[in-house]
Amino acid sequence: MASRQQLLRLTEETVCPICLDFFTDPVTLDCGHNFCRSCITQSWEKKEINSCPECREVFPERNLRVNRALANLAEEARKLKLDPKDNGSKPHCEVHQEDLKLFCETDRKLICLICRDSREHKTHNFLPISEAVEIYKILSQRRNRRFDKQN
Repeated sequence: MASRQQLLRLTEETVCPICLDFFTDPVTLDCGHNFCRSCITQSWEKKEINSCPECREVFPERNLRVNRALANLAEEARKLKLDPKDNGSKPHCEVHQEDLKLFCETDRKLICLICRDSREHKTHNFLPISEAVEIYKILSQRRNRRFDKQN
């Protein structure tokens, strides 16, 4: 029988990073990242540029390869009635199995409250995840605007 942790990992691997739901008609970009066909198509239409939302690589042509293996995995996860938006599927610290609640600005990674108090992070700066998301969204938007102006 699969452990809860294994089910959570399965769920994470079968979720589109754009819609945050199980993949529907998953496709792979030339950079190797995967998205639902409709999600990436809509994203490209909004931006009017063919770039990967994860790594920002720009593609001169829309080369979308069907990812059947990922489609099968997503279907199996659906059959297990896993909820990709379930609070139980929040990422957990691999060391302490605690919810990741903080963003370590120094190491640029998510950590749990126990990690925050460890020697490894003693002199580091932290933000609540929601605050870090807002800050990095703004920075990403500014970077995209500069990129758009250059091209």
